Amino acid sequence: MNLNDLLLEKRSAILQKWFDLIIETYPEETAKFLKSQKNQFSNPVGHTILEGIEEIFNEVLGEPDPEKVAIYLDSIIRIRAIQEFSPSKALSFLFLLKKVIRAEVINETPEYHMLEELSVIESRIDDLVNISFDIYMQCREKIYELKANEVKNWTYRLLKKTNMVKEYKAEC
Repeated sequence: MNLNDLLLEKRSAILQKWFDLIIETYPEETAKFLKSQKNQFSNPVGHTILEGIEEIFNEVLGEPDPEKVAIYLDSIIRIRAIQEFSPSKALSFLFLLKKVIRAEVINETPEYHMLEELSVIESRIDDLVNISFDIYMQCREKIYELKANEVKNWTYRLLKKTNMVKEYKAEC
């Protein structure tokens, strides 16, 4: 049996443990809510995370397509970027996958070739971290851009309201 087959066999346990570890990165009350609500409409964050990690896991087992996996990473990272996680905390969910995989297979991978396969999978996860960092930075840049525009608009409206702005008409 190769490592991919073993991971597929343990897929549901790995995904559940990974999801639980991700949820533990949230404050206690939020974590309780995210674990208890299964409906995608009453818990869109939990649903998005669960859906995303399932697809990310599938990609890790094969040769990840950077464009395809970026879509799933983006959906999770957008949430974590908006929630003001630090970059390391926002991206830590990928390192948690390594932890879960190792815990699930460590006793079943005494053969050297499985350790080599584990190294390949962990390398794929590391590559996903690089993609994720770029996504996180794009999200944070967009948030700062939106905040800056809101401040400019608010200031302009305030100045206009107090008649401190004079509008000029261009002469043709």
